[in-house]
Amino acid sequence: MVKKVKIKGVYKHFKGKYYIVEDIGIDSETLEEKVIYRALYGDNKLWIRPLDEFLSEVDKEKYPNVESKYRFTLVELGGEYGNK
Repeated sequence: MVKKVKIKGVYKHFKGKYYIVEDIGIDSETLEEKVIYRALYGDNKLWIRPLDEFLSEVDKEKYPNVESKYRFTLVELGGEYGNK
């Protein structure tokens, strides 16, 4: 199964914070795909990360106590937010 990034999808980082994917961009020098995502906390900073890294699994050697399998997990919004 090939994982894809959902544009405007809300993702939970394995450390617990939430982000919304704004878009996918292409690096002008390397042509590598990058995920452009915004923090849903604090000052709502905009972040950029390589697509492969965004979709990668958590390094269990570096973070042995993390329960999440992936670095970012799509959050299925329901209730009040999922009906808009």
